[in-house]
Amino acid sequence: MSDLIQEESDPSRRAFLSNMAKLAAAGVVAGWTPIYQIAANAQSAPATPPNFPANIPLSQQAFQNWSGEIVVSNVWTAAPTSPADVVTIVNWASANGYRVRPRGHMHNWSPLTIDPTSTGAQIVLLDTTASLTAVTVDTTTTPARVTAQTGVSLESLLATLEQYNLGVTAAPAPGDITLGGALAIDAHGTAVPATGESQLPGNTYGSLSNLVQSLTAVVYDAGQKQYVLRTFQRTDPDIGAFLTHVGRAFIVEATLEVGPNQRLRCQSFTNIPSTELFATAGSTGRTVESFLNQTGRMEAIWFPFTTNPWLKVWTVAPTQPSSSRAVTGPYNYPFSDSIPQSLSDLVSKIVIGGEQYLTPLFGQTQLGITTAGLALTGSGDIWGWSRTVLEYIRPTTLRVTANGYTVLTSRSNVQRAINEFVQFYQNRISAYQALNEYPMNGPVEIRVTGLDQPADAGAGAVVPTISALKPRPDHPEWDTAVWFDILTLPGTPLADQFYREIEQWMLSNYTGSYATVRPEWSKGWAYTNSAAWQDSTMLGTTIPNLYRDGQPATSNWDTAHNTLNQYDPQRIFASPLLDQLLP
Repeated sequence: MSDLIQEESDPSRRAFLSNMAKLAAAGVVAGWTPIYQIAANAQSAPATPPNFPANIPLSQQAFQNWSGEIVVSNVWTAAPTSPADVVTIVNWASANGYRVRPRGHMHNWSPLTIDPTSTGAQIVLLDTTASLTAVTVDTTTTPARVTAQTGVSLESLLATLEQYNLGVTAAPAPGDITLGGALAIDAHGTAVPATGESQLPGNTYGSLSNLVQSLTAVVYDAGQKQYVLRTFQRTDPDIGAFLTHVGRAFIVEATLEVGPNQRLRCQSFTNIPSTELFATAGSTGRTVESFLNQTGRMEAIWFPFTTNPWLKVWTVAPTQPSSSRAVTGPYNYPFSDSIPQSLSDLVSKIVIGGEQYLTPLFGQTQLGITTAGLALTGSGDIWGWSRTVLEYIRPTTLRVTANGYTVLTSRSNVQRAINEFVQFYQNRISAYQALNEYPMNGPVEIRVTGLDQPADAGAGAVVPTISALKPRPDHPEWDTAVWFDILTLPGTPLADQFYREIEQWMLSNYTGSYATVRPEWSKGWAYTNSAAWQDSTMLGTTIPNLYRDGQPATSNWDTAHNTLNQYDPQRIFASPLLDQLLP
């Protein structure tokens, strides 16, 4: 107790805690508490929704997304206990001029759910995580299937599948994503077939959306003149718009096919120079291409102003390698779960003090902590069931903002696509540094996946219409997707301008017979020099055209637009961003 009293009385300790409180309020450091948990008595709340169904819990709560950049302090939030409750609320909203939006764990960057200026808007959020979490596994089918309500987290869903010796080829690193949120934005992991590897039944190298066999959505029935539950099978042409709907629909349940679980080994490397890993196409050595050929599964996390990325390589390994440490649960990188004082002090100086020149030191410190942490925790070479080594991001990790794009190209051009991106990124970083500007203080993350090939889901399966991983029929050789994300602390000066430069360059570089680019729906895109999701040309023309190019008239952007409007003509499930993107 005396040690605690001395610690709390230390002026430097108090200053540190004060700065951490400010940063926690911005949602960028460990110890971040979602504001919705403490906002039940928020003041200046919007008027009580009239005639709201009395038997469904309704309260004033706050919404805060992953990076803390979207915060609405008092939104009416209901807690439906069943899909029937959702239908009741939607029909109430239809009669009373309200909009309804699902709310999961809010692990998202883009304002697809709610706009930060939505204070006072006639919106009711539906917390799907409270009760819509049922999971049923059916092992009598081949492949096996899992039926889950959309409020279940991926962590819980994958843990349940593991009990039946089932899993997925790849999954997002965070476990705090609901199934509904994952399907809305075609959530993905990182995996392509290694040389000689065969795809397991019930699996896909594409997004989780491509595993869907059927889904149940709340849709408008013109005959009944009200919203009802309707189940769509994967062979129904209309399901394509719902498989990745970017929030323009409300899914309450989905059935996914799943395959045999696999043991994976995950090795981490911090001793490979970026010049070697991201070398020009055809180079020898430890390149991304070489690891994809060997194992098919990799992720590079490249901290700014460092020479060596943190490379993670997953290998299918039925038996435990002698040098690997067996793990029985996810989140095996405790050094990245929360930030130590050395790093938080730098965050404080950069974000609060405006000392941007510390950015190179910040990047180098992040790499140093990672390298030391891997050694100290014995997590540089781990082995276990798939989810235990695929899920590694906790809600307490450093909160950053991110842009995101996927480049569709041929497997043989993956190394070229990465090298070109790295060269442009480095040139722009250096140009800003020469002006003593540091818009990017977080890492570049690079992953590689397959596409949403509908054949993976069985005969007659419909392709997800606006998934970033939708194949281009006119370019069947484009069988691979490279995902690029650039992270920075929220509020960093000139970040949006930098992101716009990256976006415009990618659109001009990955073209023709070589490649195409699409936005990652959950991240930042459509940049002006001062904000994301604000470029009207991107929203109204460029992005829609990326989903028209090379696509049949029966399955393109306009098809999805018309289908979603058909099943929600009153736009109950729309938001300000979706009113621009899918009017």
